[in-house]
Amino acid sequence: MSAASDFTENLALTYLLTSDSATRPTAWYLGLHTGSPLDDDSGANEISTSGTGYGRQTIGFTVSGDTASNNATITFSAATSNWGTVSHISVYDAATAGNLLFHGAVTTSKTIETGDTFQVSASNLTITLA
Repeated sequence: MSAASDFTENLALTYLLTSDSATRPTAWYLGLHTGSPLDDDSGANEISTSGTGYGRQTIGFTVSGDTASNNATITFSAATSNWGTVSHISVYDAATAGNLLFHGAVTTSKTIETGDTFQVSASNLTITLA
């Protein structure tokens, strides 16, 4: 993933550079988008949850050095209607609403039609801090 959200940047700076308390997320969820979310989570173009079979999926991470990667395969439920072309993914701290943490483009966009699923194999989603 290529970008930390404004929320994540503020959380990290508050935690590392002040004595203010910063509450870190305790759960993480993968979201799918048909366009690029912005750092402030506007323009997210997340797949609609209304009658589509879409819902964010729980994700866990393993960290090695400066890179985090998903520790298990993530499989979305079969689409009950067309989702469009998934071009971006994101990590949120809640199954619905919540705070955008990270976002980025997928390597290869995929059009999801009725009956299709979207899957990310273990270790194929990586987040690095540079």
